[in-house]
Amino acid sequence: MLLTSFETGFAASPIKPAFVTHAAFFSAETKQPKTLDPQVFVEDASAPEATGPQGIKHVAGVRPPFIDQDPKTSKLFNAEHKPLGFDLQSWLAATGTVTITEKDGKATLEATFKNLQPNASYSLFENHFDTKPISFTPMDGAGKTNSFTAKADGTASIVVTLPSIPTHDNAVLVIYNSGGQPHGMERGRIGVDAHHQIIARPE
Repeated sequence: MLLTSFETGFAASPIKPAFVTHAAFFSAETKQPKTLDPQVFVEDASAPEATGPQGIKHVAGVRPPFIDQDPKTSKLFNAEHKPLGFDLQSWLAATGTVTITEKDGKATLEATFKNLQPNASYSLFENHFDTKPISFTPMDGAGKTNSFTAKADGTASIVVTLPSIPTHDNAVLVIYNSGGQPHGMERGRIGVDAHHQIIARPE
């Protein structure tokens, strides 16, 4: 009897992928000549209307920021030139930790964050790199428990029951909902009211 309870209580080693900025991750994955952030925009009077490197259409007068080139004090905008209300430094400062554990056949994600936008809406989505094009699903599989609101000091924590254990084919993606609310099963209008901010991919 003891043996059985021990066996059913056995837990696999926790998975603790590290968060990096989505800007750095995307730029490395797609071999951009300069590190940029395709999800947010800075003002540039010479920038034409265009479709950015992640397929996000933006109006004239804004472009994706170059991380090592544009001033960190640059104010950020969405793809429609609507102010996001913070600068590049603040956007890139977001970080967090995530631990994924499995016990008794149940997978659980626990995450904590800091340097988020105060009182802002965020959602956790799972990247599926093994699909073409890459697809995204809510971290909980249902779009009901994968969103959270940051505290006034920019910190947050969330616990999510997962439909399955993520592998290297997946990643934990933090989406900033600039429209102020999550979008259920969908990520939202990327670059307009939802923006990939940080990402953690298991080894």
